Amino acid sequence: MDASVTMATPPRFGEGDASYRAAGGLDGIQRLVDAFYTQMDNLEAAATIRAMHDSNLDEAKQRLSYFLSGWLGGPRLYAEHFGSINIPGAHSHLAIGNAERDAWLLCMRYAIAAQNYPSEFANYLLAQLTIPADRIHQRCALAHNN
Repeated sequence: MDASVTMATPPRFGEGDASYRAAGGLDGIQRLVDAFYTQMDNLEAAATIRAMHDSNLDEAKQRLSYFLSGWLGGPRLYAEHFGSINIPGAHSHLAIGNAERDAWLLCMRYAIAAQNYPSEFANYLLAQLTIPADRIHQRCALAHNN
């Protein structure tokens, strides 16, 4: 192969805005978030975490969409509209145990599966979302055991 010819390799998820683009940009993230909250409304296993939200989910949807935008390497819309956030700290007032963490991840698993994501990105995204879910669970456990 000629040394002057280079093959472009696609960016890896988690680098730059590769994850944001794989999610479909803000429109794709909003579709994911809508699917997530639909699962939360419909899954019996999610009844406890649904009860932690207002009956009107519009603000929750916007906050999660904006957070995911920046978290996935896109525009930092959450910070622009709401300021900085410490995700575990923002949830520490809630009683989030194993069941609540697992219900949140179940809703997200179904929401991700409902998207037209390549399997590599779907698996990556769910694995990455497990990290903040675990941190929130740990922080809430500490806050409610003291």
